[in-house]
Amino acid sequence: MASTETKATVKEASVEERLRALYDLQKVSTEIDKIRTLRGELPLEVQDLEDEIAGLETRIANFDDEIDKLNADIANKKHEIKDAEAAIKKYEEQQNTVRNNREYDAISKEIEYQNLEKQLCEKRIREYTAELERKKQLSEDAKVRMSERKADLQVKSSELDSIVADTKQDEDRLLAEAAKISENINERELASFNRIRGNARNGLAVVTVSRGACGGCFNKIPPQRQLDIRLRKKLIVCEYCGRILVDNDIDTPMAELDFAKESK
Repeated sequence: MASTETKATVKEASVEERLRALYDLQKVSTEIDKIRTLRGELPLEVQDLEDEIAGLETRIANFDDEIDKLNADIANKKHEIKDAEAAIKKYEEQQNTVRNNREYDAISKEIEYQNLEKQLCEKRIREYTAELERKKQLSEDAKVRMSERKADLQVKSSELDSIVADTKQDEDRLLAEAAKISENINERELASFNRIRGNARNGLAVVTVSRGACGGCFNKIPPQRQLDIRLRKKLIVCEYCGRILVDNDIDTPMAELDFAKESK
């Protein structure tokens, strides 16, 4: 029921009231932007460090898997060498009991084959050992870098937490104020406001007319359009940058301005 009443109130608001609400929302939003600007690049730096640490952790885990595999491969090759040596010993014993040259040559070929297998295993072990040392060094380098990145993250996070803590009360108050003001703006105009703010480099969606020019892009505004803006009869946007335009006296109700003119 309360939501329906709020929507009805927004619809019944005059153009002047809607313009003032948008202008008030812009002022509060600008204050929020100033608070968040104090954090500078810290949120992005913290996020980058967290991402880098996560990447390093994955890299180190991959190195550990590769190191385990290389150790297993080396162990297998050592086992194959022992098998080859045992086979060579067996064949050499058999050579002592051969009955003819054909058997001797066959056993000699088996011994030769086992020696070649042994040499190949030794070669593979040397290759695996060199690769193992390389992977271990890369893993150690990654661990050192991760340790450094974690130290940097702790410092940056502490700085960010300190700034957030110092400004949290003001930011929460301004956010609540912005939410309250937003209740008096219809959904279409609020969506336009947020869209313009998102596209504007300085976050300004509502600007005043200063010296006959848009306060956002500084392009000149035709006299008739300036008059329409001062009358507050309709919502007018800059034809160059798309920002919502209000007059410098928007904080003062039109009725009071008229009274001031009459008193002069």
